Amino acid sequence: MELLQHKHLLIRAEVNDPIKDEKELKKWLKQLVKIIDMKIVKGPYASYVNKKGNRGVTGFVMIETSHIAIHIWDEPDPALVQFDVYSCADFDVGTVRDHFHIMNPTHMAYTLFDREKELKPVFSTKAHWSGPVNY
Repeated sequence: MELLQHKHLLIRAEVNDPIKDEKELKKWLKQLVKIIDMKIVKGPYASYVNKKGNRGVTGFVMIETSHIAIHIWDEPDPALVQFDVYSCADFDVGTVRDHFHIMNPTHMAYTLFDREKELKPVFSTKAHWSGPVNY
């Protein structure tokens, strides 16, 4: 029997070229699922939220090992992205981070949690970190 991983990655990014289109976000999510070698169960789903102060596109995809969720606020400059992927299967954090390149990130911070027995941070960037994102 394969042991479950229980990895939860949270990313906060500021980006210059946010995805603003529902169709484009669905495509981005499908590509991400493929490159981290997961399988889609339902979705992806995306919807543009047009509420002042919360304008932006939200997306979600159910994978057979859990989920991926994202919201991109496009009103601020740079735009703000909040993202998470939770999976009971292993995935490469660098591959997930690199998938943000199409949005041209200027700042990115992330924390990886091991949730197998508790909410234990495995790695985290410093909360005050800023600077160019190198790929």
